[in-house]
Amino acid sequence: MEKHCNTEIAAKVVRVSSNPNDGEHEKYRLEGLMESPAVDDDGECFSPILLNATSLNVEVYYNKAVNYTLMVTFISFLQVLLLIRQMEHSNTQSGAAKVSILMIGQQAIMDAYLCLLHLTAGILVESLFNAFATAAFFKFVVFSIFEMRYLLAIWKASRPLNSGEGWEIMRRELSVLYSRFYGILLGGILLMYELHNFLRPLLLLMYSFWVPQIVTNVIRDTRKPLHPQYILGMTVTRLAIPLYIFGCPSNFMRIEPDKKWSIAVTVFMGIQAAVLLLQHYLGSRCFIPRQILPEKYCYHRKVEDSTNQPIDCVICMTTIDLTQRTSEYMVAPCEHIFHSGCLQRWMDIKMECPTCRRSLPPA
Repeated sequence: MEKHCNTEIAAKVVRVSSNPNDGEHEKYRLEGLMESPAVDDDGECFSPILLNATSLNVEVYYNKAVNYTLMVTFISFLQVLLLIRQMEHSNTQSGAAKVSILMIGQQAIMDAYLCLLHLTAGILVESLFNAFATAAFFKFVVFSIFEMRYLLAIWKASRPLNSGEGWEIMRRELSVLYSRFYGILLGGILLMYELHNFLRPLLLLMYSFWVPQIVTNVIRDTRKPLHPQYILGMTVTRLAIPLYIFGCPSNFMRIEPDKKWSIAVTVFMGIQAAVLLLQHYLGSRCFIPRQILPEKYCYHRKVEDSTNQPIDCVICMTTIDLTQRTSEYMVAPCEHIFHSGCLQRWMDIKMECPTCRRSLPPA
């Protein structure tokens, strides 16, 4: 027969001396007796028990969460300043075309994920909604205004022929850009949901956003596409959140620290930033062996002036002295001649010949 017991509990809560390193945790012990009337000749249904419990200091926990949201807000503000600095550095069509659209797109997707995560956390914890909603709003500003604007500028710079073909062509191009971005964003959410057990490798893959720019620099042999402040600043600010979550032993999420992963992601990001800085100061292909590099066009080649007529630079409208060293002038593949400084400044704006509009190879 099924037995039923009416349980009686008599107990008291006793505070246990805690370690100063426990932080927001306070330990308690529940001492008492759980018993019930006898149901048969065998005696009672329950025996005395001893329970240990740990409480959470809610005030300390909330303070840590608010401090975290303040950190995220400050980081977002710094990222806005860095993006503005980089957009000023590449404010021409030629400068924007040097920047990898995959690199900016990957960072925009990361900020969109962080915006959704902070907004969800604010909804789940009602008392912290204002703090997390503020952090989510700043992340929304970063990806929806500044990074999407930069994406559009890079997209237009890489398609110069389509910019003057009317509003319908431009609207179609914009729809393609936005549909790809939000499609990848939604697909990434589904992928992370299915592969949540492999969260750390996925995060390591997301933090490889400098790799597309490194590859683009090598392929196109571009000259200084990113500002050094942008490279260093974005590397440091992007590392702040994962290092807090997986490296801080007293984070408010109560996640066990993973020192190996924290060191791995820091070294990985540091290597990427170091390679970009080497490409900025020493050349995009400085670490590639010369034997495997494709032949590069030489702008500083000797020109034989058989007509003995003066040649004017169409950029500065002054005469070019062909008797000087070849480093003083540059000869385009279309045989048009310019002063070296004039053509280099022109190529920072447009990669086409000022005279005939023919495309120019990298200098």
